Amino acid sequence: MRAPAVVWDSSLLGYDLGGEHPFNPVRLELTIRLATELGVLDGVELLIPGPAGEDELRRVHLGEYIEAVRQAPMTGADFAHGLGTEDNPVFTGMHEASALVVGSTLLAARKIAEGEATRAVNIAGGLHHAMPGKASGFCVYNDCSVAISWLLDHGFERVAYVDTDVHHGDGVQTAFYDDPRVLTVSLHQHPFTLWPGTGYSAEIGKGGAEGTSVNLPLPPGTRDGGWLRAFEAVVPSLLEQFRPQILVTQCGVDSHEEDPLADLSLSVDGHRAIYRRLRELAETHTAGRWLAVGGGGYQLIRVVPRSWTHLLATVLDRDVDPATSLPPNWVASITRAAPKAEIPPGMSDDRDTAFVPWGDGEDEPVDIAIRDTRRAIFPLHGLDPDDPRD
Repeated sequence: MRAPAVVWDSSLLGYDLGGEHPFNPVRLELTIRLATELGVLDGVELLIPGPAGEDELRRVHLGEYIEAVRQAPMTGADFAHGLGTEDNPVFTGMHEASALVVGSTLLAARKIAEGEATRAVNIAGGLHHAMPGKASGFCVYNDCSVAISWLLDHGFERVAYVDTDVHHGDGVQTAFYDDPRVLTVSLHQHPFTLWPGTGYSAEIGKGGAEGTSVNLPLPPGTRDGGWLRAFEAVVPSLLEQFRPQILVTQCGVDSHEEDPLADLSLSVDGHRAIYRRLRELAETHTAGRWLAVGGGGYQLIRVVPRSWTHLLATVLDRDVDPATSLPPNWVASITRAAPKAEIPPGMSDDRDTAFVPWGDGEDEPVDIAIRDTRRAIFPLHGLDPDDPRD
């Protein structure tokens, strides 16, 4: 396998919504430092991105919106375009910083498309809520959608997008809701209980793309085993039927039980299990081609650096043993900056991620979502929604 590509430069820290905003770029810096201290990035040439140009942004965004983003730091709030809200405050250099995030995911996509890497990862990406003409949910430009659009124009006829963020991947779903070439799958906290209030099982696509928008709305409190039970009951079968040529995954870690903005109850061990499974599915269904990006995650010290270090390690085939202790230098730097921070001892939450497959044993809380999604989607792919073998 060609060496995986890792896109990173400190300039990506410029996507900074400021003040006490939860989308704090320090989570990226701490992740890279932790991965470096653990040797995950030893010998890896980090790829330095440039900003996406307007032509690339126009793949999914309206020209008037792009201009509004450019002008906002000078003109102030523009609520019609979602700029200047509590979620998406205006900041200096907003267009440039946002375009750089898109450019970083495009660089990762390009490395795969050009055959220079089979896998690529950009933890600064994953801005999956941005809409064609509006900022939304901390996201100004939608790097995921732009990269998928670019891939469709550069040799890929079928793209599978799997979103593991706690929030529904609404922006990406919107971009490809009527495009049968893109399978979007989102596993998220039930929209009745969490913003953005979309992502019901009945949202299946339209205009000849019915069955290519897939949503698994999970009940609050879902733990690792339930999440993985739901994933396995839906995703592998659909990937097998859809036959994608590349797997794009948004790997938000706000599904963790300590995340302050949501109510799922996954662990760092669960996140590690998800990444390993995504890697397996890419090997099985897309000849190993896998583009991974970051996303949400708001427990900045205890969760994001550990989970995304596992992501980097998984993409690089340098899996970190969960029993690994956190490096003393990394811990000391955190302690100096935040003396009251409670730092976990190692790369695990000591959780068992085993699960009972759907169709075996008694019903679990996630089974309503599983049944609703399978019944909405599986017949459109020639699969039996009630047969656990499909």
